[in-house]
Amino acid sequence: MRSLIVPLLFATVWSSTGVLAHCEIPCGIYGDDVRFASIFEDIETIQKSMSKIDELSSNLNNINQLTRWVNNKETHANNIQDVVTQYFMTQRVKLPDFSDKAAASAYRDKLALLHQMLVYAMKCKQTTDPANATRLDELTHQFQEAYTK
Repeated sequence: MRSLIVPLLFATVWSSTGVLAHCEIPCGIYGDDVRFASIFEDIETIQKSMSKIDELSSNLNNINQLTRWVNNKETHANNIQDVVTQYFMTQRVKLPDFSDKAAASAYRDKLALLHQMLVYAMKCKQTTDPANATRLDELTHQFQEAYTK
């Protein structure tokens, strides 16, 4: 029985989709710049996907490619949501000393930006309106600035 536990545990961990956003051990190895670069790349991919979806939707002969672009847009929006929640919200944005009003305010500002990023990533999944991706990009820049202060 014991010999089955290690392979099962290994398979479970490596088949999980949550490993992309880093770990929750905490290991102390963080790549904030990599996470921001990943989010911006995801946004760019969402923007291209939206454009291709609009281009391909006029002809149902393109249904296979259209489906692939929709799935691609969904995947990249999910990636952003995973990094925002599993990396920044749970690991990197630290709970402040709430008696320190400036620290508490900065904390709330960061959480508000992260929440807005989650909402606009969701809106990117729901539509092909490029304004949603543009707003997501703006919010990510705003969060990056607030986070790196």
